[in-house]
Amino acid sequence: MAILEQTVAHYNHWVMIFLMISGLYIVVARGNMVKKLVGLGLFQTSVYLLYISPGKILGGTPPILGEGLGPYSNPLPHVLILTAIVVGVATLALGLALVVRINESFGTIEEDEIFAEEDDT
Repeated sequence: MAILEQTVAHYNHWVMIFLMISGLYIVVARGNMVKKLVGLGLFQTSVYLLYISPGKILGGTPPILGEGLGPYSNPLPHVLILTAIVVGVATLALGLALVVRINESFGTIEEDEIFAEEDDT
């Protein structure tokens, strides 16, 4: 019963592992460039969870020093993740813009078809 309680207590780690593995699988296994960008988005989300999960301490107080205050929650991981989300959205927008330009140039967004077209020339 202790193993089940440990598993349920750390459900956020299991979600993070699932998102990381599924995002990496999509990036590696799919040839469609939009699907690859979705996989990168899933992978980024798992990294956000990786950093935010240990940032919150149950029963922690705001980071104000004073007498009688116990452990405090560190706000730094949350601030860093906000910055990472902004960078991730900008990266995704750039990736989608590149996919649109590749589609205009090659007429497809499938990697296999693009490589086959390059080999024919």
